[in-house]
Amino acid sequence: MRNIKLFESESHKFILLNESEPGEEDGIRSNQYLIVNNGAGALLDPGGFGVMPRVLAEMLRYLSPDKILGIFLSHQDPDIVGGISTWLELIKAPVYISRIWMRFLPHYGLKDMSQFVGVPDEGMDCEVAPGFMLKIIPAHFLHSEGQINVYDPVSKILFTGDIGAAMLPMEKDDAYVDDFKSHLPYIASFHQRYMCSNKAILCWLDNIADLDIEMIAPQHGPIYRGAAVGEFLAWLRDLQCGIDLMQRGGSFGPKFE
Repeated sequence: MRNIKLFESESHKFILLNESEPGEEDGIRSNQYLIVNNGAGALLDPGGFGVMPRVLAEMLRYLSPDKILGIFLSHQDPDIVGGISTWLELIKAPVYISRIWMRFLPHYGLKDMSQFVGVPDEGMDCEVAPGFMLKIIPAHFLHSEGQINVYDPVSKILFTGDIGAAMLPMEKDDAYVDDFKSHLPYIASFHQRYMCSNKAILCWLDNIADLDIEMIAPQHGPIYRGAAVGEFLAWLRDLQCGIDLMQRGGSFGPKFE
């Protein structure tokens, strides 16, 4: 999937720029997103080093690098942050990530941390440009200790990082989740193993309870829309996962990957 406009109006766009292929980074497929508002842009999880040229090429259809006024990193994993040093050769905008990961970022080859903004544990409202507001929402321990989400109030799309992520076989390339029951086999084991606990899920659900959400855009796999949004959140509310399931000796059983 490449260059899919999830939302478009005269002044505002929310775009799935690129879904990387495993061969591009020797990993699982991952999504990179661009939000454009009146000519100003925000990049969400721009990806690892291997996908940077493709993501840049797709971004240039809409904006030049100097028009990117914010980069948002949902957490510290290399499929999110691995290419950031190259991006910062082109973009001189603030980069937002949980404050707890600030001291780890130099290990990605970063010598200058002046562009980075440590997001407080409670999240924050972010004015990317005049009239361009995004809401950073904490999603701690889902799966990262310092994961953040980004909510766009114009498109009503919630970018959720690894929450909602799907591990799809190569022959499936759906852009959207329209039938949640048929999608469940691709998300169940991942969420049971990678999400910390049901308590962490319930805290996150409280954090997003007042948002008007039309789509959920994860970092891996298709986008939830329509009835699938509510069905996914309802399934997640009752999910036992992580330390809820951990057995003596650290085993989670053979079904989790």
